[in-house]
This record gives sequence, structure tokens and C-alpha cells, in this order.
Amino acid sequence: MNLSLYLLTVLIWGTTWIALKLQLGVVAIPVSIVYRFALAGLILFVFLLLTRRLQPMNRRGHQICLAQGLCLFCVNFICFLSASQWIASGLIAVVFSTATLWNALNARIFFGQKIASNVLGGGALGLFGLGLLFWPELAHHSASRETLYGLGLALLGTLCFSAGNLLSSMQQKAGLRPMTTNAWGMAYGAAMLAVFCVVSGVPFSVEWNVRYIGSLLYLVVPGSVIAFTAYLTLVGRMGPERAAYCTVLFPLVALNVSAVAEGYQWTAPALLGLVAVMAGNVLVFRKPRARVPGVVVAAK
Repeated sequence: MNLSLYLLTVLIWGTTWIALKLQLGVVAIPVSIVYRFALAGLILFVFLLLTRRLQPMNRRGHQICLAQGLCLFCVNFICFLSASQWIASGLIAVVFSTATLWNALNARIFFGQKIASNVLGGGALGLFGLGLLFWPELAHHSASRETLYGLGLALLGTLCFSAGNLLSSMQQKAGLRPMTTNAWGMAYGAAMLAVFCVVSGVPFSVEWNVRYIGSLLYLVVPGSVIAFTAYLTLVGRMGPERAAYCTVLFPLVALNVSAVAEGYQWTAPALLGLVAVMAGNVLVFRKPRARVPGVVVAAK
């Protein structure tokens, strides 16, 4: 089950870049994000109410959902979109892939969880591999003030994503399922981002054509309702640090799709990076071994 959820998340988030690219046009990107999460939250609420699966939450649960919506469905998107104005998407992908390490570190600080050496090693290896994959973009970046702004925003977005992971983990430990918390979190995130758009003077508009509506629906249903539910379920089952390795793998899917759709050319460093990422994936998910005096056995 975990493997199915993991692959589903990687495959969906590895292809959402196509839909995001098709969203570019008349409608401002923050407004498109409001539409995305408002519709996704609405779909989740309707489904949960019809199936009687909407769990009741106390005041603390709503407060955590509000924080989760702010981190996971609002601020991080603003940070990444703003960062893309100054730095290349490849560099943003490399920064975002550090979520694996940040999740492990934050779980240690806030939950007291031991950081497994294989998770740190696998995360570092995956980051190295992703750096090789995007080396052409990284090599041509000058260290200007704008670059530092972009890196800072990308890092802030990644930290917000990590915080959202830990908040979801807290909710699941309290017995709340991801579908319920996602519904509220997306609603809160969309509402806060809508207020941001109004205050910033960003106009609300819609492109009534197949390109925009089709891409929006893909981002709403597979990209948000399905993928976020699958991913945050993994966070509860596998832990934030292992689940976050998705952030390293889904750029690989995007590059393979780009090779078919846009003529992306694989190079020797890129292929080496691919091998490093896959090796890091194996290392992250390797079962820890329990040591018994005189005998070493695999942990069950």
C-alpha cells in the first residue's frame, strides 16, 4: 500500500509541471492557486459529507489546520513563485529536494525522533544527484543579490513545506485522517491567499478555454485531492523524512516527460545524477538492522 501511494505521488507531482505551464496566461498565478485549492477543498468536503467520513475537530485541530493551510497551501507557493522570478527552476528543484533532510531534522527537534543514518545518507546522495541533473542551470547562475533573494525564498518555501508535513503528522497522531485535515487546510489556505490577492490588487479572472480549465482540473483533482492525500498519508505511515524523498524523485519524472514533450537531452552528468538519486532512494528505504550480541539480524 505504501509503495502504491509513493509511486502515485511521484507520478502525479512529476507531471503537474505541465498543467502549471498551461496555466500561464491571462490569469495571475496566485489567483490560479486560489482556484486550485478552493475547488480541491470543496471536492473533499462534498466527498467526506456524502460518505459521512468528515471527522469532527476541536479548536486545537482547527488551529493546526489553519497553520497547515498557511504553510502547505499558501506561503510555500508564494515563495516558490516569487523565487522563480530570480533563479532557474532547476535550482529551485534542488533547494526543494532538501525537504527530506529538513523533515528529518525537524522531526528530531520537535518530536524527539532519532535521525536514521540511512535517511541522511540517502537524502544527501539524492541531493547530489539532483545537482548533477540540473548542473547546466546551476553552472550558469551568477551569485548576484537577486540570486540570494531567490535562494532565500526557495529555502523559506521548503521550510514551510516541511512544517506542513510535521503539522499533518501531529494531526494524524491525534487520530485525524489526512482527507479531513486537507479539506480544512486547503480551505484555509485558499482563503488566506485570496485575501493576499485582494490586498495586493491582483485581479480575479478566468480563461474559459480548454487549455486553462483542463489544466486547472488536473491540478485540482489528481494534483491536489489525490496527490496531497496520498503524500500526507505516507507522512503518517512512513514518517516525514522518508515520505519527503518524493521531492527528489518527482523532478526525474518531469525530466523524462520533458525529454518526450520538449526534446530534453540527457547528458552524462544527468545520467550519473539519475543513478545517484535512485541509489539514494534505495538507501532511504533500506530497513534498519537490529544488532544482537554476536548476531546481526534484519529488523522486522
